[in-house]
Amino acid sequence: MEFDYIVIGAGSAGSVVANRLSARPDINVLLIEAGGDDRILRNPSQAAQNMLIRVPAGYWKNTSDPRVDWGYSVIEGSEQAGRPSAYPRGKVLGGTSSINGMLYVRGQAADFDRWAQLGCTGWSWSDVLPLFKRSEDQCRGADEAHGAGGPLAVSDTAAHPVSDAVLEAAEQAGYRKVADINGGDQEGFTRVQTNMRRGRRCSTAVAYLHSADHRRNMRIVTDTRVTRILIEGGSAVGVRLRDRKAESEVRCRQEVILCGGVINSPQLLEVSGIGDPAILRRAGIEPVHALPGVGRNLQDHYSVAGRYRLKAGAPSHNTVGSGGKLALQVARYLMGLPSLMTSPPSDIVGFVRSTAQLDLPDIQFFSIPATADPETGEIDTFPGLTLAGCQLRPESRGHVHVTAPDPAERPRIVTNSLTDPEDCRIAVRALRLIRRMAEQPALQSLLQEHVGPFPADGDEEGLVDHARRVGFSIYHGVGTCRMGLDGDAVVDPRLRVHGMAGLRVADASIMPRIVSGNTNAAAIMIGEKASDLILKDMA
Repeated sequence: MEFDYIVIGAGSAGSVVANRLSARPDINVLLIEAGGDDRILRNPSQAAQNMLIRVPAGYWKNTSDPRVDWGYSVIEGSEQAGRPSAYPRGKVLGGTSSINGMLYVRGQAADFDRWAQLGCTGWSWSDVLPLFKRSEDQCRGADEAHGAGGPLAVSDTAAHPVSDAVLEAAEQAGYRKVADINGGDQEGFTRVQTNMRRGRRCSTAVAYLHSADHRRNMRIVTDTRVTRILIEGGSAVGVRLRDRKAESEVRCRQEVILCGGVINSPQLLEVSGIGDPAILRRAGIEPVHALPGVGRNLQDHYSVAGRYRLKAGAPSHNTVGSGGKLALQVARYLMGLPSLMTSPPSDIVGFVRSTAQLDLPDIQFFSIPATADPETGEIDTFPGLTLAGCQLRPESRGHVHVTAPDPAERPRIVTNSLTDPEDCRIAVRALRLIRRMAEQPALQSLLQEHVGPFPADGDEEGLVDHARRVGFSIYHGVGTCRMGLDGDAVVDPRLRVHGMAGLRVADASIMPRIVSGNTNAAAIMIGEKASDLILKDMA
């Protein structure tokens, strides 16, 4: 069996690439997904999970369901002193866009200009803005910064009384309220936009695949794992597959495009013999192509939070998310009425500068009108509010590396969060921001108490220790197949793997520096960019 292009991974970027390439009827595309189909009728054995994918609030369940989540575990912190933590990644059509929190945040214009300054020509803000706009179906209509009529729904979030109080508290604390954080300048607080359409999640499977899978020149295979990229004479020529029945090989006439994401992309390169030779040999893999940067440069946003009990009677997702009240919310959702079921995990975000000397925001604040026990993950029975913050551009770097030749064996993932002193300082500032917000009159009228320990503002060492113990990466991993021109880069600015022919990587793993905010929108943009590059190089 032979195709022009083989796309590995039907996630946030891979779905885009498969759609855009197969829009040309003269191009044959094979899209391979290790997880299942996200449609109920196509995959009835997974009907409950697929139904929860559609329902926005379903992420509470699906981010820990092995039928749609890879179920990875990371070492949160350093190799020596870190602690294990769950790290959800989507294993279904749409990838992590099918189980994430749906927030639509592009990042700052300066993020992409910084990529260009690092040698990634063609990736500046002015270069990527048209790609963001092309993908977008903005509910507010098109303007200089936004597109309408694209495949990806971008919708406003419904108001919530507690969230309204958070916005008021931000203004009382001296921060501005803004209407749009996605036009390049994101400083301020706003009610976030999400990837929903008419009360349903709009994953990249919904946006890019469902409407295109009738194309005779695109074949989508699910529940099929790529076990190795086939390399002959320094060129990728195909892949080896493993489904539920047997192993087989598929060849390509043009290119293999790896879109496995921040964990699976470096893992597949390494099991295929591409990476640091010393790491490969330790895992029992014979090196085929030395590329020491594979699996390094892992970056993520590390969050710290305050867990607050609200006064009796205050509205909170906690108090309507169980028992008969939850049944009522489900009924309201089915009738098309406002409901908890259409709520994203966070509905208010703010981008602030932790010191006046900074030119750009370096902390993302977000509020969640719910709380959960940090040990068990169980939703609290009392009305609660979570206030949280993360550093937007961390300096700490982690890694993802294989431990065995079989890709079914889990890679070792170490985040190295808070191993850089600057990251510790900003985590402390984020905790102080949380306390400052909670002290504003608009929230004081609702809050009863902080739940659990919270060191005093002056206790710098105690605040850092608190951040290490209770903080966590928020699943925005990027950078493990970094784009660039130096010796540690994995791909060039056209996303071609250095020193290889016929092989590209196109997903969040190629980001040289993490964007300032949630990463899904940027991953989709990378899929759009990759498609343009591939088609231009084919011409």
